[in-house]
Amino acid sequence: MRGDAAAILAELVAIDSVSARSNAPIVDWLAAWLGARGFTLHRHRYVDERGVEKVNLVAAAGPDREPLGSGGLALVGHTDTVPYDPAWTDALRLTERDGRLYGRGTADTKGFIAAVLVAIDRIDRARLEAPLVCLFTADEEVGCIGARRLVEEVEVRPAHAIVGEPTGLVPIRSHKGYWLAEIEVRGSEGHSAFPAVGRSAIFDAARLLRRIEAIQDELRGDADPAFDPPWTSLNVGTIEGGKARNVIPGRCAFPLEWRPLPHQRGEKVAELLQREIDALRAEDPGFDARFTIVRGEPAVAIPPDEPIVRFLEEATGHPSAAVPFGTELPWLHAVGTPGVVCGPGDIRTAHRTGEYVERAELERAAAIYEAAIRRFCCGGRS
Repeated sequence: MRGDAAAILAELVAIDSVSARSNAPIVDWLAAWLGARGFTLHRHRYVDERGVEKVNLVAAAGPDREPLGSGGLALVGHTDTVPYDPAWTDALRLTERDGRLYGRGTADTKGFIAAVLVAIDRIDRARLEAPLVCLFTADEEVGCIGARRLVEEVEVRPAHAIVGEPTGLVPIRSHKGYWLAEIEVRGSEGHSAFPAVGRSAIFDAARLLRRIEAIQDELRGDADPAFDPPWTSLNVGTIEGGKARNVIPGRCAFPLEWRPLPHQRGEKVAELLQREIDALRAEDPGFDARFTIVRGEPAVAIPPDEPIVRFLEEATGHPSAAVPFGTELPWLHAVGTPGVVCGPGDIRTAHRTGEYVERAELERAAAIYEAAIRRFCCGGRS
């Protein structure tokens, strides 16, 4: 298996690590692989809100590995995946067609992890001059929960980091945040033949939704051309309300998500939403709406002159860029670690039936990560 990224990827894909399950089996596999190569292993366990055990793995090699110390390079990947359609019978069996490796997690992010392991195998660990740390996390797909817990609980402060997400090996130094609010509009039920006896929560929700659409238009005036779209985007993906077609609905609920730019406070949209709710209530005292913020993940922007940014731009041949989706990078940045998101695969194939990574890109990723380890952990020696 040494040096064969596809063979390692096949092993990882075969382990079902959908976020609803425990990721302990894949962590055990990774721990055995890294432990056999002299890494010091630290498992950090927690139980999620459904009572399922989750595990973050910290594996360290080189100087100051016990305790973990600081400096060097961290390679960060999440072990969980999104669910897959049961009709995709090969989701957990790596298959290859026309140079593409298919399977759940191949792009997001088991391909990255496989490339990292190959890179590690090509390095003489006895020559490490700075710590080399692998951070393999749980529950990224449901809110970066593992990464958040890890930086809160573990004293590890690498000098540089590469976070694995499918970017086509384009270095990403900036991305939007992700916020989510649950909104509830209250009315009062009644027989639909007598509208005066009730108040339609759905009609009131429609009034609020029009105001939310106006908020989106307002945010277009505060743009960052590095992003596509260049403004903070809003979305209402579902809506639910009412009990029957002949009953005035007493309740309507919907989520509002927004993806703020790095220079904006994530709370800004919540404040604008409250402004509109207050305005509707002032116009009509019977209007009743409230919301709860259930997720708030920050945006991030790493300075372009950071050594890890410049290195990956040169190694990949791509200028650093910005993306509208979130990653685990902000949690590392919050503890002082500059990092770049750079992984094999295309985000547009992730989360889909038929997810894949190009074999050639997987092998190129391994070479880039090997060069990064040599640059930041071996004094630049080949």
